[in-house]
Amino acid sequence: MACDTILFDINETVLDLSSLKPRFEKVFKDNSIMPIWFTILLHNSTVCSLTKVNTEFATLAGIALDNIAARRGISLSGEQRTDILSGFASLQPHSDIIPALKTLRSNGYRTVAFSNSSIELVTNQIKNAGLNDYFDRIISVEESGSFKPDAKVYIYGAEKLERPLEDLRLVATHDWDTHGAITTGMKAAYIDRTGVPYNPLFKRPDVFGTDMREIVEQFMAEDAKNNEAL
Repeated sequence: MACDTILFDINETVLDLSSLKPRFEKVFKDNSIMPIWFTILLHNSTVCSLTKVNTEFATLAGIALDNIAARRGISLSGEQRTDILSGFASLQPHSDIIPALKTLRSNGYRTVAFSNSSIELVTNQIKNAGLNDYFDRIISVEESGSFKPDAKVYIYGAEKLERPLEDLRLVATHDWDTHGAITTGMKAAYIDRTGVPYNPLFKRPDVFGTDMREIVEQFMAEDAKNNEAL
């Protein structure tokens, strides 16, 4: 079976960040803050990757939160800060995820959680989301000393799985992540959860969908076609 090992980005792709919005709105009185915070977090992680700053994703999450608070002239209490950041560990999966993972595993695919979060955080996220039975492996990029979309992170993931890059496929709802995986030699699949256009400058995956079940159908159709050609 071609690309029988599927790596899943976790935050936003598998887990729904929208449950954090009430926590942000409670403090900032603005329901648009949460996605801005996450964008700053991703920006900071990319800068750290490019400039070789070794840190943790959770640390960057706190820095991004402090940044927004300062811009809004808000002094966060320790309790407010903890309430917002602790919510990151208790996110629930999108409704399409568990059915799709069940289908993949019942058809012989190996599923891997692959996240910028620390191994402690992503392990807790998977556990608290009730997904322990749906992933064969959990891999954090932390030991690589960088973050996605740095090429060495995808190479690190392949080494941990003892598989060549071309035998792996990444599923993500971030075009910078799918672009990074493809550039490094993996295949990729993109879930369009927002309707925001895919960046035309980035390498485009061969599998696109608005729902994980749609993505899985394309995986299985592609593999069936490849098996017929053998």
